[in-house]
Order: sequence, then C-alpha cells, then structure tokens
Amino acid sequence: MADAAQNRPKTEKELKKEAEKAAKIAKFEEKQKKLAEQKAKAAASDKPKEVKAKKEPTANVIPVDATEPGKKKEISAEIPSAYSPSYVESAWYSWWEKEGFFKPEYIDKLNPGTNPESFTICIPPPNVTGTLHVGHALATTVEDTITRFNRMHGKRTLFNPGCDHAGIATQVVVEKRLKRERGLTRHDLGRDRFNQEVWHWKNEKGDVIYDQFRKLGASVDWDRAVFTMDPKMCRAVTEAFIRMHESGTIYRSNRLVNWSCALRSAISDIEVDKKELTGSTLIAVPGYDQKIEFGVLNSFAYKIEGSEEEIVVSTTRIETMLGDSGIAVHPDDQRYKHLVGKKCIHPFIPSRQLPIFADSFVEMEFGTGAVKITPAHDHNDYDVGIRQNLPFHNCITDDGLISNGCGQFSGMKRFDARAAVIEALKEKGLYRGKEDNPMVVPTCSRSKDVIEPILKPQWYVKCQHMAEKAVAAVANGDLQIIPEFHKATWNRWLEASRDWCISRQLWWGHRIPAYFVSFSDKREQPLPEEEYWVSARTEQEARQKAAKKFSVSEELIQLKWDEDVLDTWFSSGMWPFAVFGWPDATKDMGLFFPSAVLETGHDILFFWVARMVFMAQELTGKLPFKEILLHAMIRDAHGRKMSKSLGNVIDPLDVIRGVTLEGLQAQLLSGNLDEKEIAVAKAGQARDYPDGIPECGVDALRFALLAYTSQGRDINLDVLRVQGYRFFCNKIWQAVRFSLNQFSEKPEQKPSFNVDLGKATPTDKWILSRLAKTVKETNESLKAYNFTQATTVTYNFWLYDFCDVYIEAIKPVLYGDNAELRQIAISVLHLCVDTGLRLISPLMPFISEELWQRLPRLADADYSAPSIIVAQYPLPERYEKYQNEKLEAAFEFAKEVVGKVRSLRADYDLTARTKISIQILAETAEDQAMLNDLAAVLSVLTWSKTVTILGQSEKEKIEKGSAHIACGSRCQVYINLTGIIDISKEIEKLGAKLQKNEISVKKISDIQSTADYEQKVPSGIRARDQEKKASLEKEIENITAAIAQLKALN
Repeated sequence: MADAAQNRPKTEKELKKEAEKAAKIAKFEEKQKKLAEQKAKAAASDKPKEVKAKKEPTANVIPVDATEPGKKKEISAEIPSAYSPSYVESAWYSWWEKEGFFKPEYIDKLNPGTNPESFTICIPPPNVTGTLHVGHALATTVEDTITRFNRMHGKRTLFNPGCDHAGIATQVVVEKRLKRERGLTRHDLGRDRFNQEVWHWKNEKGDVIYDQFRKLGASVDWDRAVFTMDPKMCRAVTEAFIRMHESGTIYRSNRLVNWSCALRSAISDIEVDKKELTGSTLIAVPGYDQKIEFGVLNSFAYKIEGSEEEIVVSTTRIETMLGDSGIAVHPDDQRYKHLVGKKCIHPFIPSRQLPIFADSFVEMEFGTGAVKITPAHDHNDYDVGIRQNLPFHNCITDDGLISNGCGQFSGMKRFDARAAVIEALKEKGLYRGKEDNPMVVPTCSRSKDVIEPILKPQWYVKCQHMAEKAVAAVANGDLQIIPEFHKATWNRWLEASRDWCISRQLWWGHRIPAYFVSFSDKREQPLPEEEYWVSARTEQEARQKAAKKFSVSEELIQLKWDEDVLDTWFSSGMWPFAVFGWPDATKDMGLFFPSAVLETGHDILFFWVARMVFMAQELTGKLPFKEILLHAMIRDAHGRKMSKSLGNVIDPLDVIRGVTLEGLQAQLLSGNLDEKEIAVAKAGQARDYPDGIPECGVDALRFALLAYTSQGRDINLDVLRVQGYRFFCNKIWQAVRFSLNQFSEKPEQKPSFNVDLGKATPTDKWILSRLAKTVKETNESLKAYNFTQATTVTYNFWLYDFCDVYIEAIKPVLYGDNAELRQIAISVLHLCVDTGLRLISPLMPFISEELWQRLPRLADADYSAPSIIVAQYPLPERYEKYQNEKLEAAFEFAKEVVGKVRSLRADYDLTARTKISIQILAETAEDQAMLNDLAAVLSVLTWSKTVTILGQSEKEKIEKGSAHIACGSRCQVYINLTGIIDISKEIEKLGAKLQKNEISVKKISDIQSTADYEQKVPSGIRARDQEKKASLEKEIENITAAIAQLKALN
C-alpha cells in the first residue's frame, strides 16, 4: 500500500512493475501446481509417461471477439484473465450506434414524458483531406467526455459531427493527384470537370476521418453529419453573403492580400507560415532550381532629380524597387530635412518620379533611415501610399513574374529579377552592399511558396462593429472563455482586427454569389468598379436587381459571375447554426442552437472562434455558444512542435494499436519528405521509440490526454505515460474480475444495491465514504472542465483506495465463515464497482461498458439502463449518507502506519509470506483507541500474525529484538525480528545492496552531468532518471538506517 504522503497516480514504471510481479507470481503458482500434479502422478504409477508439448499459458492468449457488427457483444463466457484493449474495444461502438444511444431523441425513449434540458456541442469540422492526428484526438476526447457526461445526466444531448471542404488543401491534393496519375492540370479539365474530380475524390476518401473518430469512441449522431459543401450549407452560405452584402457588412475593395503565386490565390493569415531567420539564409522556393537568399538587407541609391545628391535606401526585397512610388524619411531626421519635397529618378523606369516626403512611421535608426515605399506590394507601404496619395505600381503578376512596364526585367521570374536588379544597380554604380538582417519570411503552408503581397480587388467583411460586440459579450459575461487567461488575447486581437478578405482564387468551394454588371449598349460606367456588383441567389435574380439598381430594362443587363470562391473560414464561421438548417426556423434550430460549449485549440481563437461569434451575432442575433473551452497545443516529449520532418508526429492509431519501429519508419516513406529529412526523422524515431510504440488502447489514450489538459498552452506528450494508463486499465480489469468471482462464489449470496451501514465494518464504511467523496469531486471537476482533476480523483479511488486497500482488507471476510459480513462486503464491492465504472464511463467508454455489462443487475438499484453510456451518472446527493470524515482521517493514519511497516519489511527483504508480529506505541489515548478499532485491517495489510496497540504506560511491553520506525509524531512501530532473520548475514546482505545502489546513483549522476543532457534527452526520460535516482537515494537512506538498527540489535 502506498504511503499517504505519496497519494499520487503511480508512474508507468510502478504499474508495470506491479503487473510484472503479478504475472511472475501467477506463473510461479502455476508451476508449483504442475509440479505437485506431476509428483502425485509419479507416486501413483511408476510407468514412464509420454512427454507432451507445452501449452501456451492461458493468460497470454488474447481473446477474439466474433460479434456481428451492430449486435450486442457476446460476453456470456468467463471474463478473460487479462485486459486486452483490442478485445475490449471490439463490437461496442457499432452496437451503441445501431441502438441510437448517440441520438438526442433517445432520451425520450429512455424517459418518456419528460422534457429534459438540451445540451449541444458541434465538432470542429476537420478537413476532408485530413487524417487523425493527436490534436484531433485531444479535441475529440475532451468534446466526447463532456458529451457523455451530460448524456448520463439525462440531458437531450447532441454531439454534431461533420467535416470541412478545406478549399485550398483539397484543391492542392486533387491537383497533385491529377498531375501524378494523368499528367493533367485543372485548366486541362475546366472548372466543372475539375470539381467533379474533387467530388469523386471526396466520396472515395472523405469517410476516412469519420472512421477514425469512431475508433476514438466519439459519440456523435452520424445521421446529422454535415459536409460544408452539402446543399443546405451552400444555401446558408449564399443567403449569408447576400444579406451581409445588402446590409453593407460585405463590400468590395482593391487592397493588398497574401498571394501564393504557386496556387494563384489569396490565402488566409492562418495558412501563412512565418519562417524566422537570424540572417542570410538560402531557402528552396517552388519553381526555382537554385535556393534563394533571404535574411539580408540590400542598400542602393536613388539619384536626386537636378542634383548630384543621392539618397540611400535599404530593402529585404530589392526586386520590389520596380514598384516604388516614393521615399519616406522621418520628419525629425536632420540628415534628410533638406531633401523633403524633392524627387528622385528611377534608374530603370526614367518616366517615373519618386517624391521624397516626411512620415513619422519611419524608424530613423533602421537601415539608412530612408525607406522606399512600394504601396502595391507591402502592407505597411500600402497604408503610407493611401496616406500620402501615392500612385500604386504593380510590379509582380499573379504567377510571380515581373509585370510589363518594368524595363528590361519584365517577364522575369520575381526571384530571378532579384539577382538581375542587383547586377544592374552595380553596373550603374548605385549598389551600396548588403548586410545580414533578422527577418520573418511568410510562406504558404500548402505550397511552401514565399507569399507575395499583391494588390487585388476582393470581397471584404467589415469587422469593427462585429469585433466590438464580441469583446462586449466576453466583458459582460454572456460568453465565457476558459481558461480565462485567453481573454487578453481575445481582446488584443479583436481590438486591432482588420477587415476580413473572403475572396479566394480557387475552383473548389462556395462560389461567391456576386455578379459584375455591364450593359449591352456599351454605355459608360463612370462609377468605381465595386458599384457595379450585385449579389443574388440566381442569375435571374441578379438581372432583376441590376435592372432596378441602374434603372434600365433587364434586356440591357449583362452579367459575369464572380470566378472566385469564398474563404473556407466563411462557411466554417456559420457552422454552429448552418448545420441546424438556418436560415429556416427548423426544429433543430429551436432545440440545439445556441450550443452549450465550443471546444477547440487556442491557436484558432481569432481565425475561427471569433468569426463564428461575428457571423452568429450578425445573422441570428445570438451568440453561437455560451462557453469557449480552449485546449493546449500538443508537442513531443522534448517540447518540440510536431513535424513530419522531425519524425515526431504521433498518429493516435499507432498509440491505440501499437507499432514497431520499422512500422513507424515505413510511414515516413509515404510522405513528401526528401532523403535528408527522412534520415533525420528516422534517427529521431529510433531515439524516442527504440522499441516502437506499445499497444495502449483507446481508453488509456483518452485518459492520458485528459490528464494532460492542465498544462496550459502546451502539452509535452510522452507515449510511455499513456502506457502507464494502459497498466491502470489492467488494474481496473483485475479488480472487477476479482469482484465478479466473489459475486458468483456462493450462489445463495447475492449483492444488494442498498448497504446496511449498521452492520458494516469500519473498512466497508471507509470505502463507501471514499466513494462518496470521489462521486462529489468527479462531478465537480467535469462540470468545471477540470479534466486533470477528474482523472486524478478517479485514478486514486480505483488504485489506492479500492485495489490497494479495500480489496486486500476484505479478503479474510470474503474467504471467512461470517455470512452476514460477507453479504455486506459483496454488496459494497458491487456498489464500488458499479459506481466506479459509471464515473469513468465518459473518460474511458470501452472498458467501462465491457465490465459494467458483466456486472449482475440488482433489483433494488436506483437506476436501470441497457448500456452504461445512457445509465445515470452517480449523483453526489445519493452518496452523501456514506460520507464519514472522521473515519477517513483514521484510515489515513492507519495507511501511514501500513506504509511504514511495509517500508521496514522491504528494508529487511521480508516477503508477504513471512508473517510478523508488530507493536504500535501510540502517543495519545485517542490514537490508541483509533488504531485498536482498525487492528484487523492493519494485520491484513501489513501481513502480520499479531498487531498490538500499546499506550504510553505500556512501554515496558515492547519486545526485545525489535526494529522500530517512527510514524510522524503520533506513534512508534516495532517489528519483532527474533528468529526471523540472521542479523550478521542480514547486515552483510544489506551492505552489498547499499554498495550496488550507490554505484547506480553515481551512474545516473554522471549521465545527468554531461554537457548536452538537458538539450538532447527527452523531458520524460529526464524525469524518469531523476525519479529513479531519488528512489535509489531514499533506499540508500533506509538501508543505512536498517543496518544501524541491526547493529544495535546485535
């Protein structure tokens, strides 16, 4: 039993050691049994016996489930002797799904005539291109745990699934496939045929991620699954655009966008990766044979018109000087004050004059203090260009070529022009050199192309008024953000939010329902371009709107449908209400909107979460959900971001099923890594997973991920910790297996749901009190989304209270002759198992269902259900009667005594078979009485033949030849070693053990003191090293004390 002070979840090492120990004992007992049988047979006959082939031990045989999909699992056979994740997780999900347990309507079948509260959570729609990664596993586990918890509390519960069409990601995947398999581009097919190819791909591959959600146990209503290109979503998106355009919230403007030349499309901020450079760096850019230099500041001179003077400017993108419109200096910069108002001559475009002007945005200390302004290709310069009324010169085309009108550079690829411009400046004597410059290079996450800011007429959403409402909703408490520290980020982003560009130059997605209007009589169109657009559901409606807007007949109207599609985040922003049938006032809209909670990663708080709040408030007048629950980002055991090139990406299915190192490395070959990256990734995998990843199962993975959720912004995931929870599953399995055997041991005795406390022993009352507290704390934790606390509370109850103490303590009762006490004991056993399984059901749905279904149903139970997932969650008020704080305090004291005795036994290598006599000298009469009441428990848990509790007046009764240990300030524990050990030999043995431990500690210390230990060794391994070292040092301390005691006895 663990020391009370060590009331923590056991490490995977401790659990593994226990499992190995149990296996060894079972193997030994089996061997002894066989030897006894052989001796008996030999005694009965002297005839030689035929040697038979050895049978595989039953414990090693993994049971196989042959249940037909959708049928209830066949579990009438004896419970398997060991926990097998693959066996336990088979069959249950398809049965749950077929029975309709995941549907919100099931509550009416279970409790007819009631009108329960609704609980809704919408799954953040993963990309249809995606496969399950560990971030999905974390999100799905949290969402499903919340859902299952509320379902078991009797709410009309809906966990709504779906997936996103993922405009850019999907188009890129299908384009690559077309090129690889058929040598075609999308332009070879045309828009309609290309979109047919995408639909074909989606229908072929799109269910992969749904199947993976099933493997994780996500209890979603699959009949309500929504794809963001489904007809009802298309209708909702079209309606939203039209309403927002007509209200002026959506408008058209010519502005800078993040442009991917490789994709020939604008992309959203979240699709831009920011590559930080410390100085000169060569980067591979798609479409170029040679790597391109970034991270340098090039300086060159502009000549002042009508003067011999020059002004030197610096830039990291020298090719954009072909789009320069002016030169800015700071108003207070005395170096250039005399040049303000003058003009420079462009060296390659003589017709272009560049005014020199003062603007306070310039940093005098940066570079030369003079800044070239390129309004059409730089976000900061764009604002300056508007402010100073400068002309906008586009110098880079959509496909990354230098535009016409740029002299000898026109038609060149942009980065070829970079080198050519430098050479041309050198020839003219205008180049002034380069220097390293720390900078951030924006790249497209899809194509790896370097992003080019380009001026484009696009559709935008006005965000200021929506952002103000979103900030206010959080400020006044209508919308909760959990954890609260994310509120600062919410406010900072929204208070500085810019208008949102929603145009994307793609073919796959929601085509923008807007039409450009011209006239067949070729009349002049003097208004700005944005004035000639109308939005409509159909071309006929657009024609009618245009005719009315411009007061002409419909026959004169010519329409051109916008080629662009909407940003994927636009349709995703409508997810919480569009899935329920908006704009129609459907029954589902009334029942399930707004949602109770939105759970997602904090990295998309602005990109997606804020936009859902924007869209819902704008289009429905309501917040889309009441709470925003943000989970941390998962990193590897070293704290590094997961990356395929590092080989540290963890596929949850590998953790669930297990995979060899060879299997892991084979997965690298199916990706897009080059040979060097594969070599690096393989080395990383070999270092982190030398033996592969062990099979852990879904329940262990879910429990581990929930246990990790307290780590703030980042989670460093150590797979071996997941394995530790797999051992925990085995502990639960063995405890329930033991209990089932007790329920069937004596057919005339059946457990009862209601326990007669008047006849219960202190041990029974204690475990019931611990159960009541666990019920209370688990409910509180899950309601507050404190999943770490929920895992800790349930883990501690099952492991430390139920398995380590209660089961061991009641064995004399279970195997004894007192029928009344045994009746109470099996009833308490049943109540603990039944309640404990229901408590962990939302966290570990498979093992809890498998074991709960095997429990005998009790006629006097306060609930009934066909499955644990729709059974009543244990309610604190129904367990309050069992709470007994005084008894719990007494047991904590007793557990501390047991821990000390077991520690002392370990010091002298006394196994459980060696029965001892102990005396406990209590400091107070109160403690003496308390320990006397628990003497029977102490005897069982310390493997003692006698336990004597002495008061302070009975010190003379302490037996000579006893080793002793203090238990705090409350008592002294004495073990009589007379006749049990040979003191001289024991001192010699302990001395050898001491020396061995000291050598082991030195080895660990030497490893820890190496120069790169902190950097190269994963945090999980470092923690285990330190834990092992601390354990050895504690053992050295105990052995030293034991030797001293033995010498004193000698």
